[in-house]
Amino acid sequence: MKIICVGRNYADHAKELKNDLPTEPVLFMKPKTAVLLPGKPLYYPEFTDDLHYECELVIRISKNGKHIQEKFASKYYDAITLGIDFTARDKQREQQKKGLPWEIAKAFDGSAAVGTFIPVTETTDLNQLLFRLDKNGETVQQGNTSDMIFSVDKIIAFASCYFTFNIGDLLFTGTPAGVGPVAVNDKLEGYLAGEKLLHVDIR
Repeated sequence: MKIICVGRNYADHAKELKNDLPTEPVLFMKPKTAVLLPGKPLYYPEFTDDLHYECELVIRISKNGKHIQEKFASKYYDAITLGIDFTARDKQREQQKKGLPWEIAKAFDGSAAVGTFIPVTETTDLNQLLFRLDKNGETVQQGNTSDMIFSVDKIIAFASCYFTFNIGDLLFTGTPAGVGPVAVNDKLEGYLAGEKLLHVDIR
């Protein structure tokens, strides 16, 4: 199992981090050890002083495939949830300044929190989903998948040119504006269309 993530997929988020808007999906990956299962706490990593949350829609792959055409992409997933792409922002900046890869800032153990999955049905419109993240009871991020630069199906078609999708793989689709730091004892809750699917305690 692997985790494929998309960066800069919401224009407002790209702007808040002073990044250019991409002309094709920006991909990075996390190992399976990055998965933080539903209900599990995240212990604040000792290597960072600036840990950030990034809430996003997560897709569960249900079929093996490569070179998937966009028009057939919807046949390759069966469930969705919310996730948090935890980022050691200070480590990321350090690596970027040196022109080095920044996996240590994004792919560490527990950095990919996932919520409870719900099935994708014939009436599910992945291009019109509202979601939000609350920190300690206050909303800090709100997003609508209609604001994605690249849709879920476009991302799958693009990514499958480079990586074979396998059953159980996860696709983190990018985060809207409003990312920010967390501290020990913070409580994070993610809601998709008003339904709570994600809860992470920072310890």
